[in-house]
Order: sequence, then structure tokens, then C-alpha cells
Amino acid sequence: MIKVVAALALILVAAGPAQAQSLDEVVRDVETAYGRITDLRAEVSQSSFNKSLNQTIPAKGTVYLKKGGKLRWEYTEPTAQEIVSDGKKLWVYTPTLNQANVGDAPAALAGPAGSFLAGLGRLRAEFTVRFLNPAQPKDAEGNWVLDLTPKQPLPTLSRLILSLEPRGWEARKAIVHDQFDNTVTMKFTKMVVNSGLPERTFTFVAPKGVAIVPLR
Repeated sequence: MIKVVAALALILVAAGPAQAQSLDEVVRDVETAYGRITDLRAEVSQSSFNKSLNQTIPAKGTVYLKKGGKLRWEYTEPTAQEIVSDGKKLWVYTPTLNQANVGDAPAALAGPAGSFLAGLGRLRAEFTVRFLNPAQPKDAEGNWVLDLTPKQPLPTLSRLILSLEPRGWEARKAIVHDQFDNTVTMKFTKMVVNSGLPERTFTFVAPKGVAIVPLR
């Protein structure tokens, strides 16, 4: 379920020159850049912390995103798992269990909590925005670090810390907080934007013999 939470808090990358210095300039440039994006592919390294269990679970894989709440997460570690949505249905396929869970895609999937192609294109409308450290708005790697609080928080997203590199606005790192103080930290590499991902990328066909179970 932690992986599903991560899939509902997707972070996307944008392209374009970055000359911003003030918070208002950063917000303006992020909104402009993200408004141009239609799809994304990236490799992701993830660490999920469960506060109640005091447990951290690492994961690695590839994420594909497209406007309209479409997504595909292919995890390879610690176990193989696919999370796929065409914007209408959400599938979670776990090969080791020979099982696929399916349910209606949450409406939030196409909004700021589900696809930041939508949310970050309207940054001020969707979030309360500040620098994580106003006195030093960039981190040690030179990335702008934004502290975003959704104006309509959801159980899966109560706060987002987002690091953006200053030249092409690539999202290098994101930390998603939920209402229970659990966190999902994602680091992104090898990003490709607007490659024209085909619709079949976001269609799931259950392998023969796989048990279909309602997603709860």
C-alpha cells in the first residue's frame, strides 16, 4: 500500500531555462515549465518510512506518467510490482502473489495529489508555497527546495518537499508526507520528457491465471 501512496503523489519534471531568484519568480517559472509537459519517464529510487512501525522500506523502479491521471510504476526491488492506471481504473499487480488488485482510479489521481503535470502547472492555486529554508533556498547541490502544502490536503498528501535543479527544472527529489506522518522519499534520474508515450503504456492486461481481487 505504501507503493500505491507513492503512485498517488507523483512528481514530474519540466524543461526550460531557469533564471528565477525570488520565490515569486520560481513559482512563475515552475508553472510555465510544467504547463508544457504532457508525459514523463524516469527511473526512481524510493524510501518509504512507516512511523507506526518505525520501519523503512527501500524500492527501485521506473515510472511513466501522462496527463489525465495516467501512470505506470514498474518496481523491480524489493519485489516486482506494477501499478497501472489509464485514469479510470487502477491496477496493482504483484507477480509473486499471482494477484492483481483493481479498483476505480481515485479522482485525485488527475489532480494535484495524483499528477503534478496538473498540480504544479497551477502551483499557487493548488498549494501554499514557501522555500523550505527562506534564508538559504537552495540545497548543497544547488537545487531550489520548495515546501508545498496542498490547499485541500488528502490522507495521502499533507505536505510535499520538492527539490528542482536550477537549469532545466528537473525534479531531483521529492518527500511526500501523509496525514499519519509517514513519508515517501523519491529520487529521480534518467528523465525523458514529452517522448509521446503510447496509450498502451497505461493499459494493464492481467496475465492468464492471475487472480483478480478488488482494491481496498
